[in-house]
Amino acid sequence: MVVERPPTEITEEGWYWLRAKDVTGFPRIARDTYFPTHDVIRPAETTEADSPDSENEALRRIGRKALDESYLSGKWIIEQSPNRTDALWNDIIDDVSAEYFWDAKVTTVFGREAFEEELHAILVYTPNYFDKADVVRVRERLRDTHGITEEICYKTDIFTLLGLYEETLDETGVSDAARFVE
Repeated sequence: MVVERPPTEITEEGWYWLRAKDVTGFPRIARDTYFPTHDVIRPAETTEADSPDSENEALRRIGRKALDESYLSGKWIIEQSPNRTDALWNDIIDDVSAEYFWDAKVTTVFGREAFEEELHAILVYTPNYFDKADVVRVRERLRDTHGITEEICYKTDIFTLLGLYEETLDETGVSDAARFVE
């Protein structure tokens, strides 16, 4: 089975990503205890008043759309060289299994090459970007436990859904495709 190998050994066509659930067996919905464990606002209970402060009307509009669509998840994006990817991925999977992290995925060799990237992308998800305390908690764990001290970006899934990337921002009123950078 392809998922019994680390991401840097997966070259089969069509395997762009290795997801935490492929390794842990936990579908995202099964980790319902993440919310009370970390005192995270459930997406269904989130209101516009919970939105991260923003002076930018475009970000407020996108936040309202995220609420309307119930699309509040997001991810820290960590780029790693192939020689560091497998060890970090194993550690992140351990944290997903222990519910320190809600979800994660990593590019495989096939995915990295298909995206024409030199580095692997490891994405560590939070279920609700309106809950900034959880977003920051995950970032701090990446820094303190996993040694990710370089600046990394947090991108909301609504940005991805709307096609907001650096090269498509011109007319959106949003200045950066990352919602948070730390």
